[in-house]
Amino acid sequence: MAVNNAHSNPQDPASYFLKLTRQYSLPLPSLITGVQTKMATLAPLRNETQLVQSICAAVLKGGWKNLLTSKTGSGLTTTTVHQVLLQLSLYNHSPSLSWAFFKWMESSIPNYKHSLQSSWTMIHILTKHQHFKTAQCLVEKIAYKDFLSTPSVLSALVRLHDDPDVNSHVCSWLVIVYANSKMTQEALQVLEHMRVHGFRPHLHACTVLLNSLVKDRLTDMVWKVYKKMVRIGVAANIHVYNVLIHACCKSGDVEKAEKLLSEMESKCVLPDLFTYNTLISLYCKKGMHYEALCVQDRMDRGRISPDIVTYNSLIYGFCREGRMREALRLFREIKNATPNHVTYTTLIDGYCRVNGLDEALRLREVMEAKGLYPTVVTYNSILCKLCEEGRIRDANKLLNEMNERKIEPDNITCNTLINAYCKIGDLQSALKVKSKMVDAGLKLDKFTYKALIHGFCKIQEMDSAKELLFSMLEAGFSPSYHTYSWLVDGFCDQHKEETVIRLPDEFVRRGLCADISLYRALIRGFCKREKVDCAQRIFKLMQEKGIPGDSVTHTSLAYAYWKLGKANAASDMLDEMYRRRLMITVKIYKCFNASYAGDSSILSLFWDHMVGRRLMSKSILKDLEQIN
Repeated sequence: MAVNNAHSNPQDPASYFLKLTRQYSLPLPSLITGVQTKMATLAPLRNETQLVQSICAAVLKGGWKNLLTSKTGSGLTTTTVHQVLLQLSLYNHSPSLSWAFFKWMESSIPNYKHSLQSSWTMIHILTKHQHFKTAQCLVEKIAYKDFLSTPSVLSALVRLHDDPDVNSHVCSWLVIVYANSKMTQEALQVLEHMRVHGFRPHLHACTVLLNSLVKDRLTDMVWKVYKKMVRIGVAANIHVYNVLIHACCKSGDVEKAEKLLSEMESKCVLPDLFTYNTLISLYCKKGMHYEALCVQDRMDRGRISPDIVTYNSLIYGFCREGRMREALRLFREIKNATPNHVTYTTLIDGYCRVNGLDEALRLREVMEAKGLYPTVVTYNSILCKLCEEGRIRDANKLLNEMNERKIEPDNITCNTLINAYCKIGDLQSALKVKSKMVDAGLKLDKFTYKALIHGFCKIQEMDSAKELLFSMLEAGFSPSYHTYSWLVDGFCDQHKEETVIRLPDEFVRRGLCADISLYRALIRGFCKREKVDCAQRIFKLMQEKGIPGDSVTHTSLAYAYWKLGKANAASDMLDEMYRRRLMITVKIYKCFNASYAGDSSILSLFWDHMVGRRLMSKSILKDLEQIN
């Protein structure tokens, strides 16, 4: 694998490559077994050219074995092998002899391995003679050698053969190998090397790399690579545009997707079924049903028949918003396509969302009658609704049915049951599900921890809840504000405020980071319960640790003081906000309105005061103006 930082290895890539070339300026002791001992009496050939000619003559005469028993090869170096391969490739204008000699060396000589230089030469010979498949296989074989993708090594290899077309082929294949192997950084290094040296990458290599970046959700890098493609003159085709629109779908960027569609039209690149399906999926995810249906109309005008993927996306768009009448109408309008398990599962999930459990169960029967058997996703939708309605016994029956049908529960299945048990305070059953989850090889996720912490807080087993919080943090998950607020509420209900105040110190003792998010959550939690003295102590501890407060901590304390009529304390907090330019954002504004929904009149006065203090951002002011 390529190494980005040369200092992570005792040798940097340039030194490493220099060592390789110097190494083979000496005789290769492993090249020909026993040659030096048997033929020590013969004088060495006068120069390398004669040596190359002698080896080539032996190969042409079919005297392969003579190379093992004679002393012709006693002075072979990497440079000699390089020259022999090139010389043999001139005979009959074919790489056959070179390739045969190349393979023979590794198969017949014990412990011999070709150097990077020899392999690179062979790849170039094969590529020049358009033996692309064999050349690609050899590229795949050497791609993972140390430092190959780094600029210094790649430059040294490329200089061996001054043929831009061949180098473009070989480097493009390297990009494909690295992209398909999820070695994104290496692929990007090779692409950059090609750009710098004026080698035009294959369109297919660019497509594979872009697709790999989209899969890894590296959206910003997708657009950087695309811009490089355009600059070096690689014209995008339908496959590239489809990958780019897919990137827009993953990032939810409707505007950019529409610009790409316009760009396609201007370049006479006609959208295909995949293009339209991706656009419809994007619009449906964003709740833009009219636009999605317009794309379907456009498909009809372009004589592109929608497939079941098209219909599934449209049905999903309506189901996720509970618009089951429109979803069912589309389902009945399906033509030239056959509904699959995704279609039925989407409808079942939609009915579960709108409290139509009976219709969901009926659809499951229809689905099975058509030979389409429910998957774990189908069961999860029904299970979630049963648990939501408190029908735990029916949920367990469904779980038994899954077991009989050999359908393995996933994290969603287990978390749904754990959450349901925690809500009714049955922690014993919740922990049994958790144990079965671990035994089945499933990993606890943030939803598992969140449900169990909430469950223990609900039954006032606060020490267990706290230990689970630390387990959650040690597993690499960040608790939300709500998770911390349950702990604050639980300990305060037991009059154990000191336990909460000591929480940051306990974080440090356990080797965990007590950052602003922890202090913010604790201050908000105490302020919500109007325990301002505790919130102020947390705020002071935070400042002593050198962690400055942010807009949330200051607004929480200012509003808590405001509610208690402590005008001076509130004013001091707001003055500090103004000095530090800590503004109220849209997110903070909406969050406080939701948290203090019962304080509408007091909160309204508070926001007016914030506007007067010039602590409201311009976007909030605009929202307030629209409301007024």
